[in-house]
Amino acid sequence: MNLSDDQIAEFHERGYLLLPDVFSGDEIAVLTGELDGIFSQDRPENVREKNGRAVRTNFAAHTYNEAYARLGKHPRLINPVVKLLGGPVYIHQYKINAKAAFDGDVWQWHQDYGTWARDDLMPEPRAMNIAVFLDEVSEFNGPLMFIPGSHKGGKLDAGHDLKTTSYPLWTLDNETVAGLVDDGGMVAPKGKAGSVLLFHCNLVHCSPGNISPWDRTIVYLSLCHVDNHIRQFKRPEWIAHRDFTAIDVLPDDCLLAPAGERLTPA
Repeated sequence: MNLSDDQIAEFHERGYLLLPDVFSGDEIAVLTGELDGIFSQDRPENVREKNGRAVRTNFAAHTYNEAYARLGKHPRLINPVVKLLGGPVYIHQYKINAKAAFDGDVWQWHQDYGTWARDDLMPEPRAMNIAVFLDEVSEFNGPLMFIPGSHKGGKLDAGHDLKTTSYPLWTLDNETVAGLVDDGGMVAPKGKAGSVLLFHCNLVHCSPGNISPWDRTIVYLSLCHVDNHIRQFKRPEWIAHRDFTAIDVLPDDCLLAPAGERLTPA
């Protein structure tokens, strides 16, 4: 998948890009078919909501699940980021964020680079997120909310919120968010399962709780230029990875290849 000049310009101007129909229904079915097995495991990589039941975030599934390992090397995800970041990338973080129906809690207003810089000592914002919708994302089930253009302001002051949810986050105060919204407005990108969303690591974003009867599950690859790897290792390796090897992409049909088949990088 190659981005056009217009798409690249839109990304740099707005800080995000939504691409519909990147993955087929059959490819998404491969990934969703693995979720129950991943979420049911009693392991630290499954961070649960405050109720102790629903999984809020699963980390590093690519290290122990074949389908998600293949997704982490998929050319439709990796190649656009290599283009935007100007060189080879490694996986800094790999998450499956699952806003369970009725139980999915909020993600407060934040910038991802704010956390990566403060907790991991990532030198520069030469990193970004690329997300795959595993469910349809609507206005009802806790969509991501962006402030377009907010990435242009660089890393903003933030406070470390340890109480609001089950996962600590460097968050922005209400006054800062209100000022940014006055300038840039707000959007909530929505789309069918199989859509892909790219966004800059300094783009200010959040997501509301999901009190609808529909799950909202999104896979996030946080990819970083290999020269910009983190310098501090205080967080667990399954949260902030320490393998800075450039990703070799797999063939485009890798998700549909038989399980256990050895795939050669494309």
